[in-house]
Amino acid sequence: MMRPSRTGRRVVVAAFAAAIVATGCGSSTKTAARSDAAAVAAPDTLPLEPVTASDVHQRVLAPGARATLVNVWATWCEPCRAEFPALVSLADRERARGLRVLFVSADFDDQAATTKRFLAQHHAPGPWLVKTGRDQEFIDGLDPRWSGALPVTIVYDPAGKPVQFWEGGADSARFAAAVAPLLEPPAR
Repeated sequence: MMRPSRTGRRVVVAAFAAAIVATGCGSSTKTAARSDAAAVAAPDTLPLEPVTASDVHQRVLAPGARATLVNVWATWCEPCRAEFPALVSLADRERARGLRVLFVSADFDDQAATTKRFLAQHHAPGPWLVKTGRDQEFIDGLDPRWSGALPVTIVYDPAGKPVQFWEGGADSARFAAAVAPLLEPPAR
């Protein structure tokens, strides 16, 4: 008797998993968990939006945020990977208070699948942005203080003025302290 190939088994398992997700079996918590698992399992279906420095600035200026935190990172950058969960947590926790977080990947074009998988695994809020164009033009266009080192974090006020800037990794306390003054309700 011939054993099924690994590819054949994977197809059967994937089809079975898709059928379970499609039928919506179980509680809403389990359904949400399966939806998250499906997103992680199929990151190629999630879009990466190419952006220039000018595009990032346009997003910073878009109405609706009291503060915008821009983080440029890459999957191959250890400090970037280390700080990423703290940034996602901050984005989730402070969204209702007016924080917008823009994650801009500096990964190479041929790393799109790795980038998407990383973002999906960390449940990063969208939009999922990826730097496009020449590196030095992006660096100079985003902030003249930026040497090009990763990660880099810039916090902007509602008018698009940079109020915090740093290169290198940070922890949740530093991120929270950087955005807290902008998220406070205006004094009456």
